[in-house]
This record gives sequence, structure tokens and C-alpha cells, in this order.
Amino acid sequence: MPRQVRIEYPGAVYHCMARGDRREDIVAGDADWDAFAGLLGELVGRTGFEVFAWVLMSNHYHLVFKTPEPNLVEGMTWLQNTWTKRFNARHGLRGHVFGGRYKAVLVEEGGHLATLIDYVHLNPYRAGMVSLEDGLESFRWSSLPDYVKPPHQRSGWVEVARGLAQRGYPSDAAAQRRRYLEHLEAVARDKGGVPAQPDQEKRTLQSTLRRGWYFGAEEFRERLLRRLAEAKGNGGRAHAGRSGYTGEQARDHGEAEARRLIERGLRLIELECGDLAGLKKGDWRKRAIGRAVRRRTVMPVTWIAQILEMGDPKRAAKLIQNDPDSQWGPEWRRAKRLLGELGQEAENVD
Repeated sequence: MPRQVRIEYPGAVYHCMARGDRREDIVAGDADWDAFAGLLGELVGRTGFEVFAWVLMSNHYHLVFKTPEPNLVEGMTWLQNTWTKRFNARHGLRGHVFGGRYKAVLVEEGGHLATLIDYVHLNPYRAGMVSLEDGLESFRWSSLPDYVKPPHQRSGWVEVARGLAQRGYPSDAAAQRRRYLEHLEAVARDKGGVPAQPDQEKRTLQSTLRRGWYFGAEEFRERLLRRLAEAKGNGGRAHAGRSGYTGEQARDHGEAEARRLIERGLRLIELECGDLAGLKKGDWRKRAIGRAVRRRTVMPVTWIAQILEMGDPKRAAKLIQNDPDSQWGPEWRRAKRLLGELGQEAENVD
């Protein structure tokens, strides 16, 4: 199965999470919990990761951090391999500790990052491992205790001041730290420990972290898609699904590529999107552009038919796939020329 492309660049912010193999525990006893927290400190020292939030649960962890250098893969590989070796050595075990690759979601700074920091800090509350009566900060194995302590009592590698700034608190003063804890308590009490989504996101944060590849606004997504296009240009194949992109990453990348191809085709024939409605559903120009999009992207015929205003998708599929030489009518030469302009491989639809 293709693996998701890891987008790495200086200053990227990630939410990373991994579960135990077969959802089994990745820690056993307080010694393991403390050792894992210590390992995160080692990770920061080795990689320069700037950690905004983390939490360790019995069978998974969450980690939110910025990479001043593009070294996500190097750092996360070291973290999981090192923990696997140490855990197995401590307990006389062999084999996997984590269930496959870690999940990495790119995060936009500001409201989205602030929401994610809250989400991580409230994870023990949602799991019933800590109560409001005990104090949310009483759960030891997360960054929240650092967020409420004065600087000289902290672990030293959690970016508390910068994390508070994402939520809009101007300083790392005691009053601001109390405000932040009160904010989390309100979310726990009034919203069940699930922070409100920024920018009226269409799906839950849990769904984004499980299946998505980015967490941010539309402009952030577009910037990431440009980076994906650059990654493809540095050795990837023409088909998103065959060049390592999976799931939503493939669909988002494919749609961006399809729209660029349509815009280019329309420029070549001196038309605009608004002109498509005035053309027949089977117009040779629609057929040629649709044929190129179908060949060079992962977008389905239903999407192509809708964007190019070709009517019924089943009929559009036949119009796109029929041999231009014999079934495209008197405009077939112009259609072939346009297909050639849009890429030689566009002429060889299966």
C-alpha cells in the first residue's frame, strides 16, 4: 500500500501520533511512563524539535512540535526505534511495539495550533484518567503540568510561552498560566473536553487527526499542495496515487492538478470557465480537456463531468474515452492537437 508523503520544510509544525501494535500498551508501570517522558527530552536535544504539547496514554502518544530544520522523519524514526529497543530490553520482549508508521499531520500556527494543544492536554480527561476535582494538571505524563508551573520547576524542553501565545495569552506570567488552566477546565466542563473547531471546520478534529494530512485553513492547504507538487517534480510520477500519496492527500493533490490542467486547456483555446455552459455537452474542447484530466490525474469522471458541464457522467465517460481518430467528428484534428499540447501521455487513455 502506498505510504503518505512526508512533507518536510524548515519551520513546519506537526501533530504526530502512534499506537501500540494491535492497540496494546506501549508502557507498563511508572518506570516506563517516566522513561518515555525522558526520551522525549532526549529527542529535543538530538533534533532541535520545539515541543508545544505532548501526552502519553497507555497505548498511544500525541506529540505537537515545530521542526526548525526539515528533519521530521529522522527524528520520529529515532524516537520510535529507540523506544522499541528500550521497552523490549526492559521487559525481555522482542518484536514491534508500535503498530506501523506514526501518523503525521501538518498544522497551521495560530488558532488551529492552539486548538490542537488544548486537544492534547485534554486527552486524559476525555479518557477518564483524570477529573476536574483532581485537577487536570495532576496527570503527570503530559506537558500540561509544565504549563501551570513557574519556569524554574519545568522540564525545560516544552515551549510553554510560545504555546500560550498561540492561545492569545501575552506572557508566561502566573496570571496567564492560571487563565489557560481555567480555559481548559471550561472546555472540559462545558464541551466534554473537546475544543471548538477554528474557522468552522466541516469535520471533527478527531477525524482530521485519524485520516487527514493537514489541519489548517484553505490558504494553508494550498501552500502545502504546492509543496506536494514540488515533491512530485523531484522524482514522483504523474499519477498522485502512484507516487506515494494516499487517502485525502492524494485526492487534494489530484484535484489541484486537475484544476491546473483545465485552466491550461482553456487558455490554449482562449476560453474561460464561464464559457463552458454555452458549449454542447459533447463539444470537442470539453472532450479533449476531460480526456487529458482523466489520464493525468486521479479525479473521477463524475468530478470531470461536473466541472466541465458535460452532463451525465456515464455518457461523459464514453465521450472522453472514445478514440478521437474515428469517433470525434470533424474536429478530431484540432482535438488531437489540443491533447498534444496538454501532454503526449494524455492521448493514450486506457
